This record gives sequence, structure tokens and C-alpha cells, in this order.
Amino acid sequence: MRKLSLPLSARDVASLHAGDTVLLSGIVYTARDCAHKRLFELLDADMVLPFSLKGAFIYYAGPCPARAGKACGSCGPTTSARMNGYAPRLLDLGLGGMIGKGEMSEEVRRAIAQHGAVYFAAIGGAGALYGNAVKRSELIAFPELLAEAIYRLEIEDFPLVVAIDGAGNTIYST
Repeated sequence: MRKLSLPLSARDVASLHAGDTVLLSGIVYTARDCAHKRLFELLDADMVLPFSLKGAFIYYAGPCPARAGKACGSCGPTTSARMNGYAPRLLDLGLGGMIGKGEMSEEVRRAIAQHGAVYFAAIGGAGALYGNAVKRSELIAFPELLAEAIYRLEIEDFPLVVAIDGAGNTIYST
């Protein structure tokens, strides 16, 4: 298992292959369906996003409230396919990659390959494990969306599998 830190360099991405396992550390932003819709409303209105997409990673998750002494509660991945309609445009705008659960569309796979990005799969049902890997959590946008708001998470040793690598190879077709 390889340890990587965000942001990933082009060399980091090029060295990853579908099926590789990694422990990822750094900053990720949570965003589920409702948050993606809001981001697109901002983009369509030529407004500034709550975080820079350049090299950023979006974790398809909605963190649960933290217990005393913890940065985050359970924070498991949601189904990535629900973001298929959003991912290509965000990748076009500089998104470095995504973290989620399950397969994504052929269009997303092509966009990942075109931009040298990466899609990591997280383990469904392991929300407590992922919550414990969150060292800091900060609500940064859309608080009215509650768990679907956008959070800036500082993660450490977040266990993931490369689901779609920068060349467009996928674990779902091998």
C-alpha cells in the first residue's frame, strides 16, 4: 500500500494503476448531489466557487456530526454514479479527481483520461473508519444542506483503491 499526499503531482497520477491501494492524506472537499447542483448554479452565473477546483479532490460523502473529541462522525462514501452528469465539467475546470463508491460512466472515464485525473474508490460500509481518518473538518459552503453541505476535510491515511487511473483504465472492466 502506497502513501500519497494531496495535491497529487502529474508524476503521482501517472504512477497509479487501476487496482492499486493507497493511503491518502491532505485536503478533500465533500460534495453530494445537492452540493454539485449548487456548484453548477454558481458556475452558470459566473460566480466564484467556495473552493478552487485546480487539483482539488471531491469526496462524494456527507459527514455525520462529530462526537466530542472527534473532528468528524461517520463519513462513508456515497454512490458516485449520481455525479456522472457533473464530473466531466468539473474535470474540464481543473478538478484533480474524485473519491466515491462504485462505477462511474464511460463519459467520466474518458474525461479522467483526458485530464490525467484519478478516481479513487472508498469502501462502502466503512464510514466509521473514514471518519476516524478525518483530522479536521470545516463547513465551507451551503450550511442549509446540512450533511450535504460542502466540508473541507483534512484526512490522514485514508484507505482507497484506484478505480480509474489517469490513463482511463478501470477496475470495473478487468
